[in-house]
Amino acid sequence: MGVVTFYSYQLMSLVLERCEKEGRRHIRFRELAADVLGSGWMFYFVIFIQTAINTGIGIGAILLAGECLQIMYTNISPNGTMKLYEFIAIATVVMIVLSQLPTFHSLRHINLVSLLLSLGYTFLVVGACVHAGSAKNAPPKDYSLETSESAMVFSAFTSISIIASLYGNGILPEIQATLAPPVAGKMLKGLMMCYAVIFVTFYSAAVSGYWAFGNQSNSNILKSLMPDEGPSLAPTWLLGLAIVFVLLQLFAIGLVYSQVAFEIMEKKSADVKQGMFSKRNLIPRLVLRTIYMIFCGFFAAMLPFFGDINAVVGAIGFIPLDFILPMLLYNISFKPPRSSLTYWVNVSIMVVFTGVGLLGAFSSLRKLVLDASQFKLFSSKVVD
Repeated sequence: MGVVTFYSYQLMSLVLERCEKEGRRHIRFRELAADVLGSGWMFYFVIFIQTAINTGIGIGAILLAGECLQIMYTNISPNGTMKLYEFIAIATVVMIVLSQLPTFHSLRHINLVSLLLSLGYTFLVVGACVHAGSAKNAPPKDYSLETSESAMVFSAFTSISIIASLYGNGILPEIQATLAPPVAGKMLKGLMMCYAVIFVTFYSAAVSGYWAFGNQSNSNILKSLMPDEGPSLAPTWLLGLAIVFVLLQLFAIGLVYSQVAFEIMEKKSADVKQGMFSKRNLIPRLVLRTIYMIFCGFFAAMLPFFGDINAVVGAIGFIPLDFILPMLLYNISFKPPRSSLTYWVNVSIMVVFTGVGLLGAFSSLRKLVLDASQFKLFSSKVVD
């Protein structure tokens, strides 16, 4: 899936560059899709998909940020009475304040800090997992799979959807639009760096966490390292620093992915003839972004299902936007011969991932419904 997305992003970059050479510069995914495919409905389809992705990531970021605050609180005050939804409310307030940064460009320094935080958090977590897994009081490890064959199949497609959200990027044209031409070479370097970071961070944390805790590993590995009962399984200072790192990183992620939703909302409300900080534009921006963040925070508190949200976003958002559309846009723009390898590779990827996306959407929504039926609204525990 990593190879496919890397390939698809390269195709997307080439399509964007070709359109720009022909005098049609696009800075939004939805405009590119509508232009190349020549369909007005495609414009709104991409808006729907991007909104689903960005809102899902916003909800997930606020949910995990609230959980990190809860972890810190329960370790400082084990008998405290505060609930998860209260910490989610705190995280939402912080996001409301930070969301007033007006544009992608204003986030450039936050993105750099986010990269450093990702690396720092990963090194701390891997070290903590190795320490916990090799300690004398290490938790028992069980690597067995589910016994039901049907449950195993559903879980497999749900997992594929989660992996899609790992590699997915629903705002590639918006990012490429911030680069000075020529952009294709710069995007390739950026993608190589991005995938290097993904490889180092996600895989090292996933492998070390699963090695240390087996199939009982929590979606937030810090919960496994700091269990509700018993002492922490790694040095307190290390876990505390890791929590601070991931908390700040989550705020950065939420901000970056919310920008597309903000741009969609403010396209109608803003007056381009007046300044960005004029009263005419400032008040609607403040109100709309606040309402959006409150919605994300409310949904995160009401249904704290992190793994399920990840899977749904991957299935209905990232798979069509990152595994299918780029190949279709390339085949239509460049018109490779039907006898060429490129044409059939692109068609094969589209067919395979259309099926994977449909099965992933069904299995992800099924798991979300099953989990929702077993937990009360505004639960104080995040569901994996």
